[in-house]
Amino acid sequence: MNKQNNAPLFHIVKRGALPWYQAWGIRAAAIVLALLFCALVTSLTTGENPLQVYSTMIYGAVGTPRKIWILGQNIALLLCVSLAVTPAFRMRFWNIGGEGQVLAGALAAAACMICLSDKLPNGALIAVMAVSSIAAGAIWGLIPAIFKAKWNTNETLFTLMMNYVATQLVAYFVIIWESPKGSGKVGIINQATELGWLPQIGNYKYLLNIIIVAVLTVGMYIYLNYSKHGYEIAVVGESERTARYVGIKVEKVIVRTMLLSGAICGIAGLLLVGGTDHTISTTIAGGRGFTAVMVSWLAKFNPIFMILTSFLLVFLDRGAGEISTTFGLNHSFADILTGIILFFIIGSEFFITYKISFRRSAKNAEKEGGTANV
Repeated sequence: MNKQNNAPLFHIVKRGALPWYQAWGIRAAAIVLALLFCALVTSLTTGENPLQVYSTMIYGAVGTPRKIWILGQNIALLLCVSLAVTPAFRMRFWNIGGEGQVLAGALAAAACMICLSDKLPNGALIAVMAVSSIAAGAIWGLIPAIFKAKWNTNETLFTLMMNYVATQLVAYFVIIWESPKGSGKVGIINQATELGWLPQIGNYKYLLNIIIVAVLTVGMYIYLNYSKHGYEIAVVGESERTARYVGIKVEKVIVRTMLLSGAICGIAGLLLVGGTDHTISTTIAGGRGFTAVMVSWLAKFNPIFMILTSFLLVFLDRGAGEISTTFGLNHSFADILTGIILFFIIGSEFFITYKISFRRSAKNAEKEGGTANV
């Protein structure tokens, strides 16, 4: 009797693996609750009609064909960086350096456009840009991988510091290439000739970027789930000791995986400079290297599910900007709504991983015991 009274009212129990549709059902319920809570916050703090706010958010993201294409482009770029960091995360190598690796790839592409545009035909120039961007991103990922493999350095701090180095490198070359002089900006590179600009498919400006990232998504899914390298990444992520026991060279896997991560970030840098912005700046990555961490984690490192999480985050960002413009609200309010929604989504992961088990009453315990005895 005393034991029953002293037992906690409830305790948290780890769930078994949920089917994917149940997990996404919990996430969908979290989004609905988040929207209801945001509606309450909006009504109390601004007096605006929440339904109008939500309709404005939808319009801001997909209200016109141009907005839809911009949404698709932004999803593609965020997804590209998310794909890049995922192999390392599966290996439990916490690569927070996606931002710097994207900047390295973007800087290499811009350097080719500026220095080689009058020396190579356009097709050869784009090919050199692609190789240079991939190589630059790969090298930026390789450096922390070597230090981790040989001297077991902290990869989180190392990759984070590499972001700052890449930012300062870009800032240095921006001053060298600034146009006009004294502006502190490079401006549109090769605006008159469009040399080094990625080709446009029909009338769709961003379609090539979307196609490239779609191919990368399928390729990454196959690589992680059906290749020997993907198997080795998973084993190293589960236990380095087990990986060594079965004959996997852990150091080799770390270096190879970070080369791949950096190379895909380099592709993202190429798409930004050659396909979207046609310029270079310290902010060209737009924080995608850090947002990609959330995208990858929410999707449980599944490249296909990353499409959904990338869509959600980009949709919220685009819609939040429209709210600020239409209602004349401070942009911070739109960010607050976005933060609330993300908080609910992240919180839903707790209920996917764990469940709450309540204490049974003494009467129920006795009844169950009696039934068992019978």
